[in-house]
Amino acid sequence: MRRTTNKIPKLHVRRGDLVKVLSGKDRGTTGRVLRVMPSQRKALVEGVNIITKHNKPNQNNPNGERVQLEAALPVCKLQVIEGGKPTRIGRRMTANGWERYSKKTGNAIPTNKS
Repeated sequence: MRRTTNKIPKLHVRRGDLVKVLSGKDRGTTGRVLRVMPSQRKALVEGVNIITKHNKPNQNNPNGERVQLEAALPVCKLQVIEGGKPTRIGRRMTANGWERYSKKTGNAIPTNKS
């Protein structure tokens, strides 16, 4: 169900999570989430979805260059890895507030403050 008051969606992945790619050219690859863009529903994953960007020649680099960097992936193609296995994520209210938990094991997933 979409949120009605706060239009920025709540995502199941956070920065620092270890995730597995479910579909696309990098299917099965794992990596750490570097950045999350909730308004676009995308995430940047380390070492996944590598693209080549061509930079024009300039004064500092007269020959131009080709740079390889990560492109954003839709979060629906990512699944959080907890305890060595991919799992779906749920949210539940505790005495300390909301926490994410693994639907496979029921264990709480620690919040990464990195």
